[in-house]
Amino acid sequence: MTRQRTAELRHVAGETFEAATGSGRRMVFGDRAEAAELSPVETLAVALAACSAMDVVSILAKKRMSFDSYRIRVVADQRDEPYPQVFTRVDVVHEVEGPRITEAAVRRAIELSATKYCPVSAMVAAGETIVHHRYRVSCTGPEPLDVEGEAAVTGPWRRDVAPA
Repeated sequence: MTRQRTAELRHVAGETFEAATGSGRRMVFGDRAEAAELSPVETLAVALAACSAMDVVSILAKKRMSFDSYRIRVVADQRDEPYPQVFTRVDVVHEVEGPRITEAAVRRAIELSATKYCPVSAMVAAGETIVHHRYRVSCTGPEPLDVEGEAAVTGPWRRDVAPA
């Protein structure tokens, strides 16, 4: 079975476009950050982070892992030439902090998102882009822990999982 996603893009003026999705969401794309217009390329980087975050939060909840703070930082390298100017490398770093969070749970949640569940990650890694899925875990509970590592590397044209 397949699911269809739809969108309609309407030219507003210059390089400004208004998008409406089939689910009723609206957004404006363009080059003017001061007008809150979205860059299509930056939006792709944010979509990768959001898709992965939604998976990770869900998986951690199933593992009964609670956290006090969770953020993702994305750095995407985009080539200048030749066209198309695709991402060549993306670093997605999940930063999770909480009193009872474990490195193993966070690593596994990110690995599952990167290699199985996140369709945005799969689409980005299906091309020329190498995606490094990393983490920083800070346990603030009775057994403090500050650790970082790499959960998975995906792309190009394959989906590899980093060794444990």
